Amino acid sequence: MKLCMIGTGYVGLVSGACFSDLGNSVICLDIDKNKINQLKQGIIPIYEPGLEEIVKKNIKNKRLSFSIDFDKSIKNSDIIFICVGTPKKNNGNADLTQVYNVAKKLRKLINKYKIIVTKSTVPVTTGDKIQTILSKNNRTNKYSVVSNPEFLREGEAIRDFIYPDRIVIGSNDMKANRIMNNLYAPLISKGAQYLHTSRRAAELIKYSSNAFLATKITFINEMANLCEKIGINIEDISIGMGLDKRIGGRFLRAGPGYGGSCFPKDTKAIISTANSFKTNLSLVKSVVKSNDNRSKLLLLRVYQILNNRIKNKNITFLGVTFKANTDDMRDSSSIKMIPALSKKGANIKYFDPTGFKNEFSKIKNVKYCNSIKKALDKADLVIIHTEWNDFKSINFKNFAKIKKFIIYDMRNIYSPLKIKKQGFKYFSVGR
Repeated sequence: MKLCMIGTGYVGLVSGACFSDLGNSVICLDIDKNKINQLKQGIIPIYEPGLEEIVKKNIKNKRLSFSIDFDKSIKNSDIIFICVGTPKKNNGNADLTQVYNVAKKLRKLINKYKIIVTKSTVPVTTGDKIQTILSKNNRTNKYSVVSNPEFLREGEAIRDFIYPDRIVIGSNDMKANRIMNNLYAPLISKGAQYLHTSRRAAELIKYSSNAFLATKITFINEMANLCEKIGINIEDISIGMGLDKRIGGRFLRAGPGYGGSCFPKDTKAIISTANSFKTNLSLVKSVVKSNDNRSKLLLLRVYQILNNRIKNKNITFLGVTFKANTDDMRDSSSIKMIPALSKKGANIKYFDPTGFKNEFSKIKNVKYCNSIKKALDKADLVIIHTEWNDFKSINFKNFAKIKKFIIYDMRNIYSPLKIKKQGFKYFSVGR
């Protein structure tokens, strides 16, 4: 099939590359000329394991191409995926400006039957509004508007695309459903569950899923707070809960709280949607509030560990992204913690496998290190912030020959007993 992905961000690029790997002809379209030129050379603007190899392979096989020519790309495609950003407004609403601008441009270019698919995460009724835009001065009805939410996890996106839990197609006509079913047939044949719903239902499924997962993360973090007070191990609680098949063990690991491009934005967006329909999502509101407070609680813990003597302390962060296997810094707890510690006079060093971060470039006394060794040198406190594999088997004794630093393991990577036996003061979350 001939596909066009409008937008070469995370969703558009990963989905486009993977669709081409299934044998489809895919054009990835963007207004950023420099970005498109880089992609044509196989230079990937995001960190996602396995993506570069798939892109280069399918460029070589002429199944994947990149373009800034909107008119030509649309006219030569049968299925058009809208994959542009829907960032959060100050009031919590999703900003749909880019989505609707795309729809207005598409209206003028529909010359034969096409399927317009919203891949971007959008609120309920967005598809209705796209349909209204397309129908203006267009009486041909040569299109169908479909919602096909993505469920790709950063760091595991390629696997999630190839082996999805489910494929959700929201459409109000059977022709579009039949074509979308054929598009996903290679994945369905491998066991993926295919769910056809109304368009509005598909839109809400994505928001509901993310809000529920955010709730699981927030719940276990609150249980971790309780465990620290009682003196028991949160991991025992997580395992015990996870063995209940009704609950499951995924997303039950205590840590810094959720971040990234989806959960913070989508929880607030679903609240905004509910408000517009005069419905109070009190549970989701409490989840957002609790997660927003998570960084404050972690900071208080750091202050306690250092006996409130922060000035001139050398503090090292191992990892600063919101999770491992991604370079995404959006709503990472490090963005709140590092400036706060710097303001109190601490000297901050950080190492992250994805490199230097512009987010910290203008903050006083913050230095990027290109190795774990340099980051740990002369440290007073080491904060394991992100669970990169690089950090899971460090022999800390090799880096603490002059003085032993304190370790605050926010991801519970290490055994407390093992680290304490090496002579280090060790703190973790909920243990």
